[in-house]
Amino acid sequence: MNADDAIDWDDAYSNFAHIADSHAYPAKWLSLAGQFREEMNSKGLLKADLAYGAHARNRLDLFMPHGDLHGLAVFVHGGYWMEDFDKSAWSHLAKGALAHGFAVAVPSYVLCPEVRVSDITVQVGLAITRAASEIAGPIHLTGHSAGGHLVARMVTSTSPLAQAVRQRIRKTVPISPLCDLRPLMRTEMNKTLHLDAVEARLESPALLEPQEGIDVTAWAGAAERPEFVRQNALLANIWSGFDCRVDAVEEPGRNHANIIEGLVEPDHPLTRRLLCL
Repeated sequence: MNADDAIDWDDAYSNFAHIADSHAYPAKWLSLAGQFREEMNSKGLLKADLAYGAHARNRLDLFMPHGDLHGLAVFVHGGYWMEDFDKSAWSHLAKGALAHGFAVAVPSYVLCPEVRVSDITVQVGLAITRAASEIAGPIHLTGHSAGGHLVARMVTSTSPLAQAVRQRIRKTVPISPLCDLRPLMRTEMNKTLHLDAVEARLESPALLEPQEGIDVTAWAGAAERPEFVRQNALLANIWSGFDCRVDAVEEPGRNHANIIEGLVEPDHPLTRRLLCL
């Protein structure tokens, strides 16, 4: 490969630059999430701002279903571990799982560069542990983009979760996951992430062994950037050589912004796969 053929890694991971009307999505998410939070709070079905650590961002929201409780689902947001998102933008994504009797936890976490990616892995482990202490039964994990990376990390052999919590995990669905962090060292965003070769390797799910017996579906949109489609397939490809269940789905017509919308619908294939229905 000559210099003219070199990969533009910033463009490869620049999602919104390749999505029509992408600027409208953050406001849309905040509006939908805010409306849903108000609705759930008015019904007494929201346990807001449960602390799982000392930092102001070490908080999670726990949405409770009507009627019988069948377990816990957790959604971990993305934003390249650094963009100014928190739990308040994603509340509405709890709808699908709630309709099937699952409580849904949505945590925030401290962002880079205040902490490192490896620190965020630990934080998410603490958030899941706190939510699991509130809700009995099976645990189902999902997350988007960097959140997909984080939930995949939870089911590796170097997971920060205690074995008692890991044993309760029935299904993990990383959505548009970042499974190999090494290419990100070549992007401008690494001025914020500060990934080095050691951390990138130790925090890349595709370079780690999965825990035995786990059930994972890597889920991406067929219309996403090629690098995300590649990373999604990579996880399933590599982990298929271990003692676990793993597959990959490319949902037709979905891009990096709208791929998460399936979680809102109780009968969408994404929701049903997450809950093993």
